[in-house]
Parts: sequence; structure tokens; C-alpha cells
Amino acid sequence: MELDEQLHEIKKPIMVLGTSSGAGKSLTVTAICRILKNSGEEPIPFKGQNMSNNAWVDWEGGEMAYSQALQAFACGINPSAEMNPILLKPQGNSISEVIHLGKSVGITTAINYYQDWFIPGWEVIKKSLYSIYKKSPNCRLIIEGAGSPVEMNLIHRDLTNLRIATYLKANCILVTDIERGGVFAQIIGTLELMKPEEKKLIKGIIINRFRGDLSLFEDGKKWIENKTKIPVIGIIPWLNDSFPPEDSLDLLEKKSLFKNPDIKVGIIKLPSISNFSDFDPLENEETILIEWIRESQNLSKYDFIILPGSKQTIKDQIFLENSGLSKDIREYSNNKGNIIGICGGLQMLGTTLEDPYCKEGPKSYSEQKIKGIGLLPLKTTFFEKKLTRQIKSESIWPCRSKINGFEIHNGQTEFDKKQNSSKINPIFKDLDLGWYKENNDGGTVAGTYIHGIFENDKWRDQYINLIKRHRKLPILNEKSISYKMKRELIINKLANEFDKHLNISSLQS
Repeated sequence: MELDEQLHEIKKPIMVLGTSSGAGKSLTVTAICRILKNSGEEPIPFKGQNMSNNAWVDWEGGEMAYSQALQAFACGINPSAEMNPILLKPQGNSISEVIHLGKSVGITTAINYYQDWFIPGWEVIKKSLYSIYKKSPNCRLIIEGAGSPVEMNLIHRDLTNLRIATYLKANCILVTDIERGGVFAQIIGTLELMKPEEKKLIKGIIINRFRGDLSLFEDGKKWIENKTKIPVIGIIPWLNDSFPPEDSLDLLEKKSLFKNPDIKVGIIKLPSISNFSDFDPLENEETILIEWIRESQNLSKYDFIILPGSKQTIKDQIFLENSGLSKDIREYSNNKGNIIGICGGLQMLGTTLEDPYCKEGPKSYSEQKIKGIGLLPLKTTFFEKKLTRQIKSESIWPCRSKINGFEIHNGQTEFDKKQNSSKINPIFKDLDLGWYKENNDGGTVAGTYIHGIFENDKWRDQYINLIKRHRKLPILNEKSISYKMKRELIINKLANEFDKHLNISSLQS
């Protein structure tokens, strides 16, 4: 049976649209997912198309946006690529990798995307919806839109907003961010640009990130309702959350929540940074202050440095070299500094990066062989296919413990036979997942392919304690709350705050 024939039988989906990017759609969906789960419903998150390099790998090895994985956690279910059937991973120069149902299917330019990928994209969205409803016929989809639903120059190729809303006849919420200003114009303008049949789907409006006394907006609420004939179903106060930003540019706005840290961590803000949710467990450690490093500087003030993942490792290594940061990192290591690289960061810590198949981008703007930072005797060669899989392993250093995480990378890393590899050791029992080296005068250089490594509580605590012992600081308490428990507490707090200020009962009919 086709999905079109099933639509009259399904529970009404709830769809969250926004007046702009960054209006708060992702967190709104996350909150609604947990609220409905707590009420006994079976919510499932869905975003037809997402553009992000902050990715997750499901248990079948499929790539999906991390924001939909987080929403799945809020629903109490395992993430699946069906929840985000199209993922576009930007590579710069208006080029993106296209992921369909978790698998890489090609590369596209922005100008050719509609011509080449619109029809297959819509088919893969419908295929995912059919599969979800077949497996979970009693579920309620909680759907996230993307950007604004009325970008008039793009609306003919918009796969993930009003096309899905009208196809599923979803009950839609329009979210707007009052912090940005112009909230009345955003709401009225967005609604005026919709077709009459689309506007009828908007069943409620949410005013997000309101600061101050909520009663001060009562007149504004009445004006919006009189003008639009749509109820304002929620005025959500400003929330200090610890969720990852959807866009890497938002990283620069993140501030540490803690005032008196023991340890200061510097994370290199690569131009093509990916999987920055790797650092959420560190953001939630009260003893740690995180700062983002964007330009050449003396790094001695940091207790350890992180080189994050990269969507374009060679281009980012060229950035490090040209900016002077490669030199800074080498000097930091020579001065007893502690460094850890994750995925692309591991690759950059090696001696050589080679790209014979131009997987890092066209020859016109990608060099095929360059030098790495040179702190680990490793060389990386990028091949035609990338590896995506969940990982279960066991660590050897800095402690023995069970390890969970995932891999997303192109490139095979091995010892550079031209270098002395006697001082480099494996971090894990699976010997190709990471290596470390202890410097003669103190400090360590480590790198791993495992995303989510810091979510492993014992491993993270022991790595932090390695730094703390060096600085003669009190070590972490082994009975501290696990990161996954902290994530649950954050999701619950988010849902509770939304539940206080949001009336979604009218949307569940």
C-alpha cells in the first residue's frame, strides 16, 4: 500500500516551521518529542532534508544529522537515517556531498541541485515516510522544517518545508525568535507569502527566546492573533541550554556555563569543522572552560588542545599552515602541551596527507599531497569510499574501559615508514582506531577516529585526570553523573520549560 493511501489513517503529524534559520526549530522539536513521550504517545522525529556537517551514524552505518539523533534520544528511541533521509554536507565553494538514507550518493553544486536531485530527493523522502509508518503505524511524526518556508527564489525546490506539510496535511507551528527583533514583521511576512492552502495548515504560533516578564507581551500576543486569526500557543522564555548549535558558525557564540574551571581547553575552529557535538560532554563538565581558537597565538595558557573533525581535511590543514597555527601547535607540544585530534584532527597530526582520487575536492582547489603538522608518525591516504560505522571497542590508554562511538571518515591512516614509530602506541585494542605518544619532557599527543569518544565517562574522566595530575589538581570523582544521564536531565529540563509555556493539545487531534 502506498503512503498516499495510508494518510487518512495516521495520527496527525506536528510540523515545526520557522520564520528564519536559527529561530529554534530543532530545540522546539526536541522538547515536543519528550513532552509527547512523557504523555504516553509514540513520537518519532523527522526532517526531510538537513544541511549540516554535524553528523551521527546509526546502527546500520547510515549518516544522519546529529540534531535528528538528539530528537530521537528525546523520544527514547534509537536514531535511524530514515528520520533524516536527505543530508547535505557542505564542502565549500557551493558544493555539497549528498547523503540519501544514510549513504553517500554523489556531489552537487548549489546551482545544479534542483535539476539533478529534486525528483530522487522527493522519492527518498516518501520512501522514508512509508517505512516509518510501516514499522510504527501508531506513531506521531514531529517534523522539523529548514530555514524559512517562504524563500521565494528557492521555494520551487524546497523539499523539506511546505511540500511535506501539504503532503502529510500536518498541523504546523510557526516559530519565531523575538531575540532577533522584528518578530511581528517576520510572522506576518511569512504568512503572507504562503498560498491559502498552506496558510490553513498553520495551527499555532510560538514566540521563542523571550526575555523578561512574559506578561509584557500580552498586547503583542493579542495583536498577532487578531491580525492572523491564528492562536499564539506559546511564549517561550530565554533558556540557557547546553545543546550543540546546528551551524558551525554558531560555535563562536557559545560561552562556557561555568565560572571557576580548573582546566582550560582550546579547540581549533577549523573552517570546515565537522561533528562539533563531540565536545558536548566537555561543555557539561563544571571543571572545564572551553575556548575556540581561530587565529595564531601562544597556546601555553591551555591545559590541552583539541583538533576537531573536518569535512575537508587537506583544506583545513592548509589553513593551519598558512595561519601559523601549525607552528603554534608544534611549539605547544614541544613545551609539554597535551593535544588530542579527532578524525580529521588525527589525520592532520600526522606527517602526510595524500588525496589521489581528489575526494577532498576538485583538483582546481585541492592539493593532492601535503605535509601534516608532523607530531605523529602517521600518513593518511584518501580513497574513493568512506567508512561509516558504529564502534564498540576497549581502550588501553589512559585506562582500560569499554568504548562506544562511531566513525565517519574517508582516508586510511598507517605508520609512516620514513619516521621513527617506536614511541607511538595504540589507544584501543582495535589497533587502527587511534594512537598516542608521550613526549620526552612531558605532555602527550593523541589522535582517534572515534567520534563521541568523550561520551565514554571513564575514558573522559581518566584523560582529564591525566591533565589534572600533571597540574597537581584534585582528580574527578568517579561517582560523578554520566554524560548520558546529564543529557537526559537537560532534555527533561528543556521539555519541562516548554511544557509550562506551550499548549500543544489542540495539535494532537
